[in-house]
Amino acid sequence: MIQTPPPAPDAHAGVIAPPPLIYFGFLLLGWVLDTYVLHLSMPFELTFPVKVIAVVLIVAGLGLEMWAGGLFKKAGTNVVPWSPSTALVATGPYRFSRNPMYVGFTLVYLGLALGLQSPSAMILLLPCLALMTWGVIQREERYLAARFGQPYLDYKERVRRWL
Repeated sequence: MIQTPPPAPDAHAGVIAPPPLIYFGFLLLGWVLDTYVLHLSMPFELTFPVKVIAVVLIVAGLGLEMWAGGLFKKAGTNVVPWSPSTALVATGPYRFSRNPMYVGFTLVYLGLALGLQSPSAMILLLPCLALMTWGVIQREERYLAARFGQPYLDYKERVRRWL
């Protein structure tokens, strides 16, 4: 963990929207399309094994989000991307992904889309991830590079964006 001087009160990544809202919006859009417009469902039944897979994805995603968010809180930095960052966290799941919270959101999204039997939500995950990359992650990366300099650039070289 690298600490820096306190940031200016208005210093933040400038993300386009809160990440949970982006994921929820795409999931809801997919479900609405399937339920009320296209009348689609998955090409398989929502059997017990499928339910188990959905629950495992949701629980794993929530667990990853909580672990990653807990490390931010322990380091004393903000979890929400529209607030200033005061520490660079590179331990725990951040050793394998620069965005473990977003990986967690993705797992929860997949579990919910599967449980809702929504093929449109599954398909909409791709533009959701594109929007996350462009509208959130790339902006955070520019902000963190300016905020932490070479230590962040070194971290970015060592650790992949997603997995």
